[in-house]
Amino acid sequence: METLMVDCVQSSLRHFMHRNAIFVCERLCAEFPSELNLQLLASCYLQNNQAYCAYHILKGTQMPQSRYLFAKACFKMDLLSEAEAALCPTNEASSEVPNGAAGHYLLGLIYRYTDRRKSAVDHFKQALSIDPLLWTAYEELCILGAADEANAVYGDVAALCIQQRYLHQASNSHISESSCEDHAAASSRTLLSEDLNSRQLKHAQGNNFKDANSNHGVVLGGATSHSHNIVPPTASVYSTPSPMPAQLSGLAPPPLCRNGQTNINLVGGESSPRSIVNSNLQAPRRKFMDEGKLRKVSGRLFPDSGPRRSTRLAAEAAANSISNLNSNSNAGQASGNGMNHASSKYLGGLSSSRLSSATFRSVTVRKGHSWTSESFDEGRRHEVFDDSRSDNTATTSSSASPLVDDRSLERERSSMHISAITTNGSRNLTGVSEFLCLLRTLGEGFRLSCMYRCQEALDAYRKLSHKQYNTGWVLSQVGKAYFELVDHLEADHAFALARRASPYSLEGMDVYSTVLYHLKEEMKLSYLAQELISTDRLASQSWCAIGNCYSLQKDHETALKNFQRAVQLNARFAYGHTLCGHEYVALEDYENGIKCYQNALQIDARHYNAWYGLGMVFLRQEKFEFAEHHFRRAFLINPRSSVIMCYLGTALHTLKRSDEALQIMERAILADRKNPLPMYQKANILLNLERFDEALQNLEELKEYAPRESSVYALMGRIYKRRNEHEKAMLHFGLALDFKPSTADVAAIKSAIEKLHVPDEIEDNL
Repeated sequence: METLMVDCVQSSLRHFMHRNAIFVCERLCAEFPSELNLQLLASCYLQNNQAYCAYHILKGTQMPQSRYLFAKACFKMDLLSEAEAALCPTNEASSEVPNGAAGHYLLGLIYRYTDRRKSAVDHFKQALSIDPLLWTAYEELCILGAADEANAVYGDVAALCIQQRYLHQASNSHISESSCEDHAAASSRTLLSEDLNSRQLKHAQGNNFKDANSNHGVVLGGATSHSHNIVPPTASVYSTPSPMPAQLSGLAPPPLCRNGQTNINLVGGESSPRSIVNSNLQAPRRKFMDEGKLRKVSGRLFPDSGPRRSTRLAAEAAANSISNLNSNSNAGQASGNGMNHASSKYLGGLSSSRLSSATFRSVTVRKGHSWTSESFDEGRRHEVFDDSRSDNTATTSSSASPLVDDRSLERERSSMHISAITTNGSRNLTGVSEFLCLLRTLGEGFRLSCMYRCQEALDAYRKLSHKQYNTGWVLSQVGKAYFELVDHLEADHAFALARRASPYSLEGMDVYSTVLYHLKEEMKLSYLAQELISTDRLASQSWCAIGNCYSLQKDHETALKNFQRAVQLNARFAYGHTLCGHEYVALEDYENGIKCYQNALQIDARHYNAWYGLGMVFLRQEKFEFAEHHFRRAFLINPRSSVIMCYLGTALHTLKRSDEALQIMERAILADRKNPLPMYQKANILLNLERFDEALQNLEELKEYAPRESSVYALMGRIYKRRNEHEKAMLHFGLALDFKPSTADVAAIKSAIEKLHVPDEIEDNL
């Protein structure tokens, strides 16, 4: 019963019928309370997203698997301290982490989210050493910035580890199969010995029954006044033959006809022997012999295809009863019943063979074997065998032959199994090599992307095959790389291909919505948000896209609510916390903005966007030292971002460290020629250093990249004013106003025009 219930639970879990699995498993735990059954019940609840149920079921359990499941439930409930205590008990410092690689991976996540980076890295690496195919562990190492090169992780050591594990599993399966085969062979030998013993017992009983019938002078033929319904005293016992020797001991063989009635009137009756045989029989005696040979051959090929033991016993009992009829017919002839030699021979030969086959077929029809489809006319063409020869052949084929065949079959099966293991092993070695090569390419691309070496990451992804490159995950990573390179058009194209390849996947859609925000694609962004919400309303990426829609429309309060919803659905969504911070800053709520950025950094210390956001807050608050610190931290994480370098240079310039600021600006310009901000800030620094010619030269170059940027012309007007070239200054101030600047910039430009002829010294005092 317990095994049946466990199979039912596991079958329900395989078919994702979690409610049925929980119901049956509760019955299982009530009927057979054990910790193993509690583990199964907890697994049902975990798969049904009811971690709190698994938590209460497994609390206080001690088995390793129970502790792992309990830790999994605690992790989902954000009870990280209890999860750590379950995986690493304080009173058992030397105990191993349960569940191998999965346990180390879970412990690494716990350490990561409790800000213990070194311990997290150690456990992720241990998980990879145990199972090199645990991709998520390598992914976490890349996110933490501690991943080794993919060639080292997925190299020869990983291949050797996988091969050893495969060979170990193959040997275990071979051992289990061998034990099963040995058990089956032993069982067949036991059944064979029991079959032989029962056959010998019934043969002895048949002889006794024959002697008894001859002593009592049983007569088959007779006058028509004899009874036609002769029912033996034990007929009811033999109406359904049993294969058990205990039931057969001390009993006569079964009657020749069904339902315990003979109805045989061979002499002086209305029916002839042939008509009786044709009405009751369908196969000759030869078929019984062929069945014995068939059982020998089919026993080699299909061990379970032979007739059931009850069928064989009933057939043998029928054979013994035929020999009894032969002796009785001879006795009837001697007692003067009027039968000649020919009729006696007919009864002892053809009739005995067909009667025995009839009894055999009467059993096989009930058992449902396929032999019942044969006709009597086909069997009539076969020659007739003697009963003693038939018994001899059957006994020989069922005693000596199976013993020899078992040994040869065992040798053949073992050799076939070894050759199969060798063939499968060579195939699996090839598969391991190919899979590790794929993981090396994907891993190297992801590692480079996490290190923000985005161009190198793109080159790595291009090495993939066409099939692998055009998958949703890879195209999303390509889109993220282009986004970090500030190539929003290419990022849009890559994400659009990812949506086409996997329209059901939400991987990277938060970044895609930000790409559309920067491109100011309101319609495409709105359509994306609607699609994501219709796909999964409980996904953080969906609400992130809606938030970007409202932020693009300058509705920061509504955008903030949507970003908060995204964080509520996934508290470990670092980018969601950062977007909340951006909206708070846009609303000039700097205190809450700082809290949101700090929450993001607690989740992911390498989330450079949060460091950048904190730097911008302190820059606006004119806390330049704090601003420089946070910009520096963001720069150390992502040293290829021209935006971060630009604002770091601005902070350094405000701290009177202009030489460092100019060096940073040069690096920012080289990092991204298309970004006009570093060139503008460099010209501003040169203006403050009174290096007017260099500043004007820099701005002339900038005009080629941003010909309609009003701030560029406004800055050139300020430079010409400082050089007392008022006509050129007025020209450029007018051009700046023509390009429709913002309201604040309009006010600043008009103020500069009004003070055009005021000396700089007096203007500074004003």
